[in-house]
Amino acid sequence: MNDKDHVGSPRSLRARWVFPVAGSPLANAAVTIADGQIVAVGTAPNDVPVEDLGDVALVPGLVNAHTHLEFSDLAGPIGQAGMNLVQWLRSVMEYRAEGRARVGSPIVQGLAESIRYGVTTVGEIAQPGIFTYLHPRTRCEGTLFMELIAPTIERVAPVLGMAREHLRTAWRAGTWQHGLSPHAPYTVHPELLAGAVALSVEYHAPLAMHLAESLEEIEFLRDGSGRFRELLESRRVYDPAARPLGSRALDELRVLSQAHRAIVIHGNYLDAEEIEFVGQHNQRMAVVYCPRTHAWFDHAPYPLAALLAAGAVVALGTDSRASAPDLSLLAEMRHVARAFPKLSRATILELGTLGGARVLGRQAEIGTLQPGKWANLAAIRLPDAPADDPHELLLDADGPVVGTWIRGQQAV
Repeated sequence: MNDKDHVGSPRSLRARWVFPVAGSPLANAAVTIADGQIVAVGTAPNDVPVEDLGDVALVPGLVNAHTHLEFSDLAGPIGQAGMNLVQWLRSVMEYRAEGRARVGSPIVQGLAESIRYGVTTVGEIAQPGIFTYLHPRTRCEGTLFMELIAPTIERVAPVLGMAREHLRTAWRAGTWQHGLSPHAPYTVHPELLAGAVALSVEYHAPLAMHLAESLEEIEFLRDGSGRFRELLESRRVYDPAARPLGSRALDELRVLSQAHRAIVIHGNYLDAEEIEFVGQHNQRMAVVYCPRTHAWFDHAPYPLAALLAAGAVVALGTDSRASAPDLSLLAEMRHVARAFPKLSRATILELGTLGGARVLGRQAEIGTLQPGKWANLAAIRLPDAPADDPHELLLDADGPVVGTWIRGQQAV
C-alpha cells in the first residue's frame, strides 16, 4: 500500500469488503477518491486506476471520541486493575507532581499511534498550552477540549477567562476545532459549569464532562461524603456550600443540556431517569463509553443497551494509556463485541465511526463512506474464513489495521 502523491487525481481502493456504515457491507468493492473526498462507493469507474488492497476491510476512519494524549508515553496503566477511581486519581496526581508527566512529545506520540490504529479523528482533552504541540504536520483531526478545574468559587473567574481566550484565539490547523471540558462534578463549581455552558452557546463550542463515572462520585453528590470529600479536603479545596445535599448526575445533565453541544464522558452509573434524559436530548447531548477503561476499574456492567434503547447518541473512546493498554479504538470495539455478544456487530462498528462523528458534530463530513464526505479510511486485515455476517470478520477476529488515509492521503 504505497502512498499516492497525486491526491487530486481520482483513484480507487478495492477491498474484499467495504463497510460504508451508511449501508450494508459490499463484497469485492471499491472506494473512489479525488481531491481528498469520496466520489463513489461500490464499483470502481472504468477510467480510474485501481489499487487492490487484497484481503482487507475498508471502513470509515475510526473516531476516538475521548482521550487524554498527555499519557501516551506510558508503558501501561497507572496503578492496579480494580482500584477505585479516587485512589487512581491520587496516583495520577503523584505522577504529575514527580514531574514524570510530560506534555509535548506524548501528544505527538499519541497522535502517531492513533493514526497507526486507523483513528483519523480524536476528541482530545488537554491542559492549557497544548496548542503548540498540535503542529500542522499531523494529519490527525479532531476537537481540542481545554480542561477546566475550579472546585471553589474564587477560582471560577480566572478559569473562565482562560476558557474564553481558548475559544476566541485557539490555534487551529486543518479541521481541528476547539471546545471546553469542565472536568467533573467534584472539581467543577456550579458557577464554573454555568459559565462554561454560556461560553459554549456564545462560541458554538462543544462541552465534554466526566459524569456518573464512579460510585464515589454518586455518593459525593448525594451525601457530600466519601473518598472524594476526603480528597478535596486533603487539598483544601472542599466547598460544602457548592452543591446541596441530595444532588445527582441529573442536576448536571440539566445544566449541560443548555450548551451548544454536550458530551457526557463515561456515564457508567447513569440511572434510568438520567438515561431517559440523555435520550430525550440526543440532538445536543451524547455519551462516550470507554470500554477497556471501564473494565480496568471493574465497574458495574455498562448501561449500553439501555442508552441505545433510549435513543442516546453513543460513541467510543480509549480514555488514555493511564487506564488502558493502548490507543486502539478497534480494540475497544472488539472489547464491546465480547462484552455484549448479543449486540449487533453493525451497531458496534457504528459506535466507533458515525457515533463518534455525531458526538463531535462532524457527521456531515466523516463517519461513513459516502460521496461528498472526506476520504478518511482505515484498512483492516481480515481472516481467511467465511462468515454469515461480514462484520464478524472485522470484530470477532484479531486482524490489525494495515492502512490509514486522511483526506485521501495515506498516513500509514
